[in-house]
Amino acid sequence: MAAVHAFDVLGDPVRRRILELLAAGERAAGDVGATVQAEFGITQSAVSQHLKVLRSNGFVQVRPEGNRRVYAVVPGPLREIDAWLDHFRQLG
Repeated sequence: MAAVHAFDVLGDPVRRRILELLAAGERAAGDVGATVQAEFGITQSAVSQHLKVLRSNGFVQVRPEGNRRVYAVVPGPLREIDAWLDHFRQLG
């Protein structure tokens, strides 16, 4: 994934918050939704759309666990961003 495209995906504060929540470990979609809904005042449907964007762009993965869907961060795309940013860290 191109780093610029990754920034498009992560340009949204809701998606960044979802990644922050998942950085602590796997979480059920309902748990993520409840936190994000409370913090941003958006609907469960909107949270689901943000999770879909993150999933379709490779930032998170989902697995079924009973009747729940459990999400986790996929570190690869974040490492790609970090590698791209590393070029600029050397400027200072």
